[in-house]
Amino acid sequence: MKISSFLFTRSAIFAAISSSSLTTVMSLSGIGPNRIKVIDSHLHVWASPEEAAAKFPYVQDPPDSLKDRASASCLLREMEAAGVDGALIVQPINHKFDHSYVIHAIQTYPDRFKGMMLFDPSMSETDAMAQLQELKEKGFVGVRFNPYLWPKLGEKKWSPMSQGVGLALYKRCGELKMPVGIMCFQGLDLHFDDILALLAASSETTLILDHFGFTALDSDATFDQLLSLAQYPNVYVKISAWFRLNDNPPFTDVRERRFIPLLNAFGADRLMYGSDFPFVLEQPSGYSMVHLVSSWIENENERRAIMGGTAERVFGVWGA
Repeated sequence: MKISSFLFTRSAIFAAISSSSLTTVMSLSGIGPNRIKVIDSHLHVWASPEEAAAKFPYVQDPPDSLKDRASASCLLREMEAAGVDGALIVQPINHKFDHSYVIHAIQTYPDRFKGMMLFDPSMSETDAMAQLQELKEKGFVGVRFNPYLWPKLGEKKWSPMSQGVGLALYKRCGELKMPVGIMCFQGLDLHFDDILALLAASSETTLILDHFGFTALDSDATFDQLLSLAQYPNVYVKISAWFRLNDNPPFTDVRERRFIPLLNAFGADRLMYGSDFPFVLEQPSGYSMVHLVSSWIENENERRAIMGGTAERVFGVWGA
């Protein structure tokens, strides 16, 4: 990005924040008496190159631009600077099913981090249930379903999450009060029927859709599908990775055409903020864009819920 372009987008972001409310920024930074507790409900960490070489090898190399910027210590520095109190670490594809680095991060900073494991659909039901229990005891409070890791059915298709071991684990998560997050990276519409089948199978399981359900601004029909899921009280949406929805800073279209309709449909108690660290670092203002998202929310009670309260109600209290 050119320096002039960077300065423009950075100034646009801060203009949007200041025009909304300086109090909003202060409430996240510890400046004012009404500071709220902020929980980042969606991010990733992976070992630094040095840590990877010594103890925590990569399964898939991280992007070169972020390779040495996504360790747990790097994240903590960003959280401190932005006034973020806790984070849910979603197991990164870079370590795939080896959860040892995230376990290390949780054990080192138990007051700051909780984990969301990545489910391995190739496991037997017995092994999957055993792993679920083991990781639960090590600070993992949720499970991520990545449908693209399911066995292939054809040239470009994958088997349903709502069958076999996936279904069994989904139901067990309901019994354990461990939410299941689903990454619909190629579009919610491709997985919509599968999601409906999961919802029909277990009303006790909390189902969370990452990143606005990946409903980009050019996919209004898919966004209508996401809004229709508001009828299910156990469906939640992460207000995360807004920069993936085909908009530019200060992301006014995302606010007006995605966030506000979701707030009206689901309510603040079923929405939760997430940064998608470290990828947010490649955006103007980086991790501090938490203040921009907070500035979208005019009602203080709704802000408290979306910026941390919902995550703590769903995943448990950080620092308890």
